[in-house]
Amino acid sequence: MNQLLSQLWHYFKELTNPLSIINYGGTDLLLFVVFAETGLLLGFFLPGDSLLFTAGLLCGITLFRINIVLLLLGLCFAAIAGNVFGYWFGYRTGKALFKREDSLIFKKRYVELTHSFYSRHGGKALILGRFLPIIRTFAPILAGVIQIGFRRFMIYNIIGSVAWVFSLTLSGFYLGRKFPWIINYLEYIVIALIIVTLIPVVRAYRKEKLRNQHPESEGDIHKIQG
Repeated sequence: MNQLLSQLWHYFKELTNPLSIINYGGTDLLLFVVFAETGLLLGFFLPGDSLLFTAGLLCGITLFRINIVLLLLGLCFAAIAGNVFGYWFGYRTGKALFKREDSLIFKKRYVELTHSFYSRHGGKALILGRFLPIIRTFAPILAGVIQIGFRRFMIYNIIGSVAWVFSLTLSGFYLGRKFPWIINYLEYIVIALIIVTLIPVVRAYRKEKLRNQHPESEGDIHKIQG
């Protein structure tokens, strides 16, 4: 039993390690992880920002042999498709998502945090939320729950996906071209990216806890405007 748990923990760590994802799975696994992190309910634990940066960096120093243009197009397609799937899932599940009980992985506070973010930013949360872990996963799902118009959703979806993919991937690509030795410090860069992206999420969660002292009615979910 202990050996099985040890193996599962090893696989989990590898699945959340950007370098391992690219080394073991190549382009196919890279695109799937981007799709899953932006479209599947349980994909919030997967690396997003650090994975894009690492892919660009490895491409820049030619350790990841793929044309940068093809890489950008593939990542954008995966991110857009992931959000569309998330929107469809939210559209089908509706309010049941808000009534779902906490489990080992799913926490209701993730949905509440995204709901609060949506309340303040409307449809633009699909663009801003791209750069925030957890919110990146739940924003398209919530868009489906509140049934934002699909055409408007796709506009925000495409803009957010392109901005997210291009900014992080090209940053890694440029640094890889100019400073190839930076690969030796990739682990520290990934940790720094995780910390930087989590700070606004933690701050938003703390604000949400304060707002919960005066909770709004469940019906307010239908009042969110884009």
